[in-house]
Formats: sequence, C-alpha cells, structure tokens
Amino acid sequence: MHVLATAGHVDHGKSTLIRNLTGMEPDRLAEERTRGLTIDLGFAWMTLPSRRQVAFVDVPGHERFLGTMLAGVGPVPAVLFVVAADEGWKPQSEEHLAALDALGVRHGLLVVTRSDLADPAPALAAARERLARSSLGTVPAVAVSAATGAGLPRLVAAIDEVTSGLPEPDRTAPVRLWLDRSFTIRGSGVVVTGTLGAGTVDIGDELELSPSRQRVQVRGLQTLERPARSVGPVARVAVNLRGAERSTVSRGMALLTPGRWSLPDVVDVRLDRPGDAEESDWEVPGAAVLHVGSGRTVVRIRPLAHDRRRLVARLALRDRMPLHVGDRAVLRDPGQSHGETRVLGRVTVLDVRPPALRRRGDAARRGLRLLELVDVPDGAVMLDQHGVLRLPDFTLMGVAPPDVPAVGEWLIHPDHRRRMGERLVSLVTGYAVRNPLERGMPVDAARRALDLPHRRLVDAVLPSPLRIVEGRIRRADQVQELPGPLARAVGVVVTRLAEAPFRAPEHQELAALGLDRKGLAAAERTGHLLRIADGVVLAPGADEEAARILAGLPQPFSASDARRALDTTRRVIIPLLELLDRGGYTERVDANQRRCRTPATSP
Repeated sequence: MHVLATAGHVDHGKSTLIRNLTGMEPDRLAEERTRGLTIDLGFAWMTLPSRRQVAFVDVPGHERFLGTMLAGVGPVPAVLFVVAADEGWKPQSEEHLAALDALGVRHGLLVVTRSDLADPAPALAAARERLARSSLGTVPAVAVSAATGAGLPRLVAAIDEVTSGLPEPDRTAPVRLWLDRSFTIRGSGVVVTGTLGAGTVDIGDELELSPSRQRVQVRGLQTLERPARSVGPVARVAVNLRGAERSTVSRGMALLTPGRWSLPDVVDVRLDRPGDAEESDWEVPGAAVLHVGSGRTVVRIRPLAHDRRRLVARLALRDRMPLHVGDRAVLRDPGQSHGETRVLGRVTVLDVRPPALRRRGDAARRGLRLLELVDVPDGAVMLDQHGVLRLPDFTLMGVAPPDVPAVGEWLIHPDHRRRMGERLVSLVTGYAVRNPLERGMPVDAARRALDLPHRRLVDAVLPSPLRIVEGRIRRADQVQELPGPLARAVGVVVTRLAEAPFRAPEHQELAALGLDRKGLAAAERTGHLLRIADGVVLAPGADEEAARILAGLPQPFSASDARRALDTTRRVIIPLLELLDRGGYTERVDANQRRCRTPATSP
C-alpha cells in the first residue's frame, strides 16, 4: 500500500477530488458535509490499475486548521497538491507548501482542479514555479474537472506512476505510529489509527504509548477495513489495543517499539529559514508550536548561533515527544504576535540528549559546533559531540554506533580520550602539590573533575605517566617528599631513635613536634618512619634490627625476654613482636613464647 496526503487552499476541491477518485466520502463529520468545509482529517482509498492500493489522507485547507493539516501530512511520504484553476495560487497554498517544504516531502503530484471553470495553464504555471523552489521540486502535473470527469483517468495513471517511484520503506525499523484517531468499539475496546511509515506491527506485539510509556498489546489489526495479522509500511492501519483506556489515548500520541526511542523534553535543532523569507523579515519568537508526525507541543526557543539561512537553537518542550536524531519537524508561530498562523521554517533534530550549558560561554561554543554540521549527524558525529556515550544511547538516538573500541558498554571518542588523559595528568599533578600528605588523587574525585559518567572510564583515559594504586591516582615517576616542617619534625624523631632505637616517642612528644595522625601517616607512606601501631613509630629498618638482636637470645623467648633485650617498654614490644610475626621474622611456639625463623634476618 501507498499513502498520499492532500494539500492546498481551502475550497479548492481536495475532498471532491478524493471522492471522485475513490467513490468514498472523506468528510466523516456531519458538520463538514453541511458546511462543505473539511474540518478534521478524512480517509479514503482505491486500487490502482497496477493493482497497487493507495490510501489518501484528506486534510483541511483553512488557515485555522493548519495544525490538523500537519497532523495528516506529517507521517505521509507523498502529497497531492491541489490548486483551483479559477482561483490560482492562494495564501493557504503558500502556507501548505511551506509546511511540506519544512517536512522535507520530496514526492508528489500537482493537481489543478475546476479546469472546466477557467484555463488551467496560468494556475499550473504559477504552482509549478512555486513547487520547484521547495523540497518537492519538479513534480508531474494534471488538470482535472470533478464536474465533467475530464483528466481523472490521467490523474489515476499519474498517481500509479508516482507511487511506483516512492522509496522502499524500512520494514525492520522501530515502530513509531503517530495516532490521528482513537475510539472504542463495543466488545473490542480501544482502537487507534495512523499511518505506519516504517517498521512492522504484528498481532501480539507489545508496544509503548508515548509520552506515558504505558505498555499495551496489539489485540487486533486492520488495514483499509480488512483484518490483518501483520502490517508493514507504508500503510493506513487501525490497531485494537489491550491495556489502554480511551480517556488516556488521543491524537498526537504514538505507539512505539519499546527501548528504541528517547522521549526528551529538551532538544538541539537546526531551523532553516523558509525559501521565500528575506533575512531581515525572518523573526523567530521566544515560543512556538513544534509539529512532528501528528504530535505537537509548545516549545521555548533558545537561539545558540545563526548564519544567513540557518539558526541552531535549544528547544524546551512542554510535552515529551518520541524523537530521533535527523527527525524533520515544523516550527509554527501560532499567531499571538503576528495576527496569523505562519510556518517559521524546517526543523532538523540534531541531538535528543544535549549536554547541559552550565558555564559562561557554553551556549556560544555549543552553537558554533552545531552550526558546523551541514547534514544529519551520524553515530560518529554524535560521539564526537558528546565525547562519551553508552551503546544503548545510540539506539535511543536513532543512529548506528561508530567503529570504536568499547569500554564495557561505553564508547569514547579518540580525541576525547586524549584530551581527558592530558587533563588528568594536570589534575593529578596539581592535587599532589595541594595535598602533599595524600597518596594520590582519589579515582572518584578525578572522575567528577573530568565529568566522566563511570569510574572504569578513568582507567580507559589513564595515560602512561599515571597509575592507580589502592583507589588513588599518582604519577609513576613521582617521588613524594615531605614538606619542610614535617620533614624537620620527622628528622628530630629519627635522631632521638638513633640513640635508643626501640624507645618510641610518647604521644605528647609527637604532638609537641607537630606530628599528628595525618603527618605520621605521610611519614610512614614515604618510608621516613616505621609505624608499628597507632601513635607508635620507630626508625626505618627497626624491624630487621630487632629480628637480628632477638636471634641472639636463647630460643624460644618470651615477650619479657624480648623487652629487656631491646631495652623498650611493653607499649612497644607487643605490637613490635606482632609486626615481626606478620613479617615472617618470628613465629609463636605457644601462648607465651616465640622463636626466630631461619634465617632470622629475612622473612
């Protein structure tokens, strides 16, 4: 199946044309038929001579219903642009063309109606000229008359030819079915309809409703009022849902493949100026309406940078919407400041999870980087923009991950890895200067300083001069020296211990020298003192000297024997003997005695 939408000025015969082609009434509301004015979306279909089926989404042409028009055109790949021969190009013709151009619609057919009332050539020439300047470019054109039937066979043949050239849709893509109708059927429950542009829906599938992410199940499927077990793109489809309430489902929502879509409330976009707008006339308000598919929401616009034709901006969405990088949308001024609705331009989504702008100058730098992008970003560009991303992030963005070695589930851009490594060297060096008594910079502090999302990424960016030991980062070639006051205090202690190697200074003596717990830990860590217990320190090598002396005692020996041999106190001898046990110099014989191991001077 193929799906085409109508477009064109109000009362130029769009609904009449569809009625004559299909034999079906697209205006489904009594008010529409009474007033002769399409108010809501209409739907009809037919079988072409090639046996291909084509469905039509008939949209309103009145300016007041431009939002409804966009809901119908948004998910559709091709358009029938209708212009009346007796009225020619009109303001809403221009507005509809601006919307189609903003959506990037590239396939279509120009139909000049009411050719029995006026020569169609002038209207045809004017319309062709305007369409040629849009994304539609040069399209086939047919003049018809609903009253006489003239040109209708040629139109059917032209529709057949246009649909044969439409690009093949991706049946394996994640589903995003924008909803344009919802209703209930007794005995069946909630039914929703929409145009399936990509992906495949099967009975039994579990899908998500945006923006609530409520899980629902496909209970039944219809396409063109015929039951189906599976529907692929492009198709008009009705889906009977299990697990949904009518009050919670409405136009503008979407059915999504779970786990494949982000629902951001902030996005970075490129806004292209309409083709006929002069730079001096192009004003972008602080708030507007964003149309994507059949969905729409109010957005606040924060400009980031611009050139003559483009503006890059950050949009804050009032309502979350399912978006991928590269999505096309329409930004519309709802008319509060201009007295009429107007299309502001084409929106291309550049990032669905943009980085925070915290520091002065972040917005300007971000804008310049986005302005450099001349096309839709791919996975490599997104990794370059963010530096670090998880593999699932690429799926949610709608881009393929680049060929970069993974760190677990993370990818790091090579340039970002290099920059992080260089910055880490600077951070660790500075930390050592500011904290001379520390063993190095804590890994988590480095992670926060680098704004890395996971600790293991610190390992990944660690350059060769650095190493991680016991959760801290330090330079491998760094010799840690004690600061002057601490070095002098330690020197006093070592000098005193030279006279009485095992007479550890008392706590009061250490305090008088300014040696607190932190200072003693630094002295131990740098090898200037040997810690045998809290607040009990000896000179380096005292353990080996004690083992040598104790080896000269009759074996085994008691703690009292050792205390007398080393000329020390019980405060020192008990933890010293335990240290010698742990070092392999001595071993217990029983509860009261030890003996030296052989050889006694080495563990």
